[in-house]
Amino acid sequence: MTTHVNSIEELTPLVGSHLGYGEYRTLTQEEVNLFADATGDHQWIHVDPERAKAGPFGGPIAHGYLTLSMIPVLLGGVMKVEGVAMGVNYGTNKVRFTSPVPVGSEIRAGATLASVDEVDGGVQVALDVVVEVKDAPKPSCVAQVVFRYYR
Repeated sequence: MTTHVNSIEELTPLVGSHLGYGEYRTLTQEEVNLFADATGDHQWIHVDPERAKAGPFGGPIAHGYLTLSMIPVLLGGVMKVEGVAMGVNYGTNKVRFTSPVPVGSEIRAGATLASVDEVDGGVQVALDVVVEVKDAPKPSCVAQVVFRYYR
């Protein structure tokens, strides 16, 4: 279930709250290949499914930074902030890639609202995010991401 926030002012009372989980979505080889093309990282563990079958993960895996870059999209199913002029990615405070994301697996994100701080024209929001692979024993990515929402 998505947490709906109707205004910037409704964010502060949610600090410390787990906001829920988004829906699972399948990560495809095509997405991994496109990310490899965009970044120039064509390491075989990502883009060569046949060779990757004999590798350490039993098949191709997503780039860690692809997983990280999907967080804003995955969070769309966790929290919606309305009543703002715009929202922007501001950065990350901490990121760890704790287990691989196999190509073809289903992933989702969950988030806890860590902080809300006033900034010129709006607020800065930090979210503690966990990206999970369905049925995996531990998360694939844990990160604190930072967004700014402007009035």
